[in-house]
Amino acid sequence: MWWGCPSAAARHDHTEKCWEKQLESSRVHAVLQLDQHDKESLKLHSSMTIYMPRRVPLSTPLLSGASSSDYLHAMRCLLRGKDNSVHGKEWRINDPQVTISGDDVQVSYDSFAWIRDYEPIQLGPWQIKWKEGRTWTASLHPQALEKSHWGVDADLGGLSFKDTWKFASPANGKLEWKGRPPSQVRFDFDLPWQRWWLLSYGRSFWSKVGVAAWWVCGSVVIALAALRGRQTHPRPVGDGRGDSVGQAVLQWAVLSGSIAVMLILTRSQALRPPWIALIWIPAGLALTLVARPWLGGQRLQARAVKGVTFCVAAIGLLVILAPALFNLPPNLVPNEEPSISGKIGYVLVGLATVWLWLSAMTAWAWRFAREGQLVPTAWTGGWDKAPIRWVAVVSVLLLAAAGGLLGCLWWVSENQWERTSWPVGQDAGSGHGAYVVTYLSGFSFTHLTLIFSYSWVLTGIALLALLHFRTKTRQEVDAKRERSALGPEGADVLLTAAVFAFTAGLQGAAFAGNVGQYPVWLLLNIGSLFAALAAGRRWSVLSRLGDGFRLKRLSRRKRRQELRDKAHDYRNLDNQAQLLTQGRAASLTQDQVEAQQRDLRQWLVSECGKRNPPPERMSLMDIALAWGPEGHWWDNAVHAARIAFFFGVPGSAGVLYLELMDRWKYMKLTHEPTAIPEMVLKFLACQVAWAAAGFTLGALWRLLPGRQSPARGGSLVLAYAVPACLAVLLNIFTGGNFVDLLLYSLFMAVVLTGTSIWMDTETFREDQLYVHGRFALLVSIYRFRGFAGHLAWLLAQLVAATALWEHLAR
Repeated sequence: MWWGCPSAAARHDHTEKCWEKQLESSRVHAVLQLDQHDKESLKLHSSMTIYMPRRVPLSTPLLSGASSSDYLHAMRCLLRGKDNSVHGKEWRINDPQVTISGDDVQVSYDSFAWIRDYEPIQLGPWQIKWKEGRTWTASLHPQALEKSHWGVDADLGGLSFKDTWKFASPANGKLEWKGRPPSQVRFDFDLPWQRWWLLSYGRSFWSKVGVAAWWVCGSVVIALAALRGRQTHPRPVGDGRGDSVGQAVLQWAVLSGSIAVMLILTRSQALRPPWIALIWIPAGLALTLVARPWLGGQRLQARAVKGVTFCVAAIGLLVILAPALFNLPPNLVPNEEPSISGKIGYVLVGLATVWLWLSAMTAWAWRFAREGQLVPTAWTGGWDKAPIRWVAVVSVLLLAAAGGLLGCLWWVSENQWERTSWPVGQDAGSGHGAYVVTYLSGFSFTHLTLIFSYSWVLTGIALLALLHFRTKTRQEVDAKRERSALGPEGADVLLTAAVFAFTAGLQGAAFAGNVGQYPVWLLLNIGSLFAALAAGRRWSVLSRLGDGFRLKRLSRRKRRQELRDKAHDYRNLDNQAQLLTQGRAASLTQDQVEAQQRDLRQWLVSECGKRNPPPERMSLMDIALAWGPEGHWWDNAVHAARIAFFFGVPGSAGVLYLELMDRWKYMKLTHEPTAIPEMVLKFLACQVAWAAAGFTLGALWRLLPGRQSPARGGSLVLAYAVPACLAVLLNIFTGGNFVDLLLYSLFMAVVLTGTSIWMDTETFREDQLYVHGRFALLVSIYRFRGFAGHLAWLLAQLVAATALWEHLAR
């Protein structure tokens, strides 16, 4: 060519040649390391170093830059040869390092993988295949450089092994091959029984049974709580809301279990794209309509919701029923990369499916929250006055969420393609076009599974709505009795325990990692909470005072304020007595202090009665703190939930930071379809878990055992710790990861202990006018010695959690 560049034929000849003859003089050193101490699976690490003479023509392209086509061609010649398959299980942190070492060009290529199923693994020059039972075979099977000079090492990491061809030199659990061709490098190794058990369980029928059992068990618990929570108190004539909210919870119990089973069956059958859409678009439409978010409102609300959902479903089904309009075949799987119209068709189907399921979850959440009176009246008023505007706004928000999920899928899928097809490029495997078809057609089902996996939050809202509705009803019908109620009673206790188990407990089960534990975890959470309450009937402060004291001193706000005033006087007298004991000046004499203390004690004893006198060590401060800052136990619960929510932010941020610090999990963010949205959902799920734990603590504040408030928080921690400790022991036995669960449990202890201490400051928040800050208020409430003990207990938990967190961060 006239501008001095080589001709197209010359360039083609250069990029097609791999100079195999010249490469035979290269030297290769390959190392395979097995790590059985990784968190959950056996990790394989391949290190391959190639020493290629600089006279080989490929040496020049290797120094031209990692993004150039010549560089990629040279790498393909060195690492892949004629192999153009996709290496989906092989991961690498960095591109190969190219350096000049004397007369050679040195290429260092590191990669890693995990044995997480029974499929073959191509890792660098190694091929790892399952043989039988716990035995796997590793063989040197390079796609290039077969005739070069090889030096091979294998570090078995303490695993039992067998040299198949007897050509290796074993030493200290390692194997070494010198001067042997790749075909003579092969050995068998056995997985540890714990790794083998986890691998076999994940593949077995019982793992699916475990997932199904969790959903079925959860549905049974929800239904039982809803049936027991049916309203037993009369409602005003014509108000059927009590039946409606109970019926809605029962419907959700049946639907959630059924949908879970459908998802499991659909995943196991590996249905093609048209069938997936034909199943889940109508299912999402039906789930939205069954929710009836317009219930109790106007016809215009029903028309607006139905109109939008039917239109979205029709758009999605149009692509399935008339694929030719989008240049797609009837099975929606073209043989080549789809055209622009075909991609639009895939996008419409995926967005329609995901939008319908997001709308279904939103519709159910709104119905629960509205009928349970959990939302502000301004929201319900706006929905009643301008339903079309509300439907339009919510629809746009859901579309933005679905579009964000699709955009995230596109970005990470293209990153995944670049990783798995490197250095072959667009022609790897079946080609980039087939890959685009795969991830676009799987968008709806992948994210549908993600959406439904977090439906436990919706279950928590349903149970909370039913509990709140029952509480409000009982307040209206029997206000005098409810004002002095210690906490939830009868079916309300089961509802409270179920809220705790489906939120805080289930999040802990997620950290445990084994889905098969979920049903047992759920039942143990509820059972251990009931055990704590049984202990509270005997050892809680208020239960030891008897019903007479509650009716006389705690039934009305005026009487509760009198109790707080007496407790304030008790605290001042205690301070005066301490000053006198230390020989310092006080405003009262010793006799005056003792006389007023006897009067306060007599006031307390007179209300308890001679048959049930309070314990000698129980003071008015203990009683005031045991009642809590609010008049009703529901208000205590909401108050504690707010405190726990904010106290839990550092814990959630710590969990998120660990996710980002872990190199593997950080790589997943840019390569796994649901990694980024799941990271966001995990943070929000942790916040929900802390708030739910705080809510449970506040609701059962007066029922839990313990004279000091941190002891009440500790009893709830113990109720949570029963299934957590069993899960930790099981994971230790099976070799699973238990450190994440241990960290979450420590965070839970810190949040509940901090919440219980802060609740005491809220009980005496009026006294903040007379002290300098909450720290001084705590000292005045607990006295210095008690405050030092509580602070030491909280700091010990913080130190343990921080130390474990730093260990994981490193």
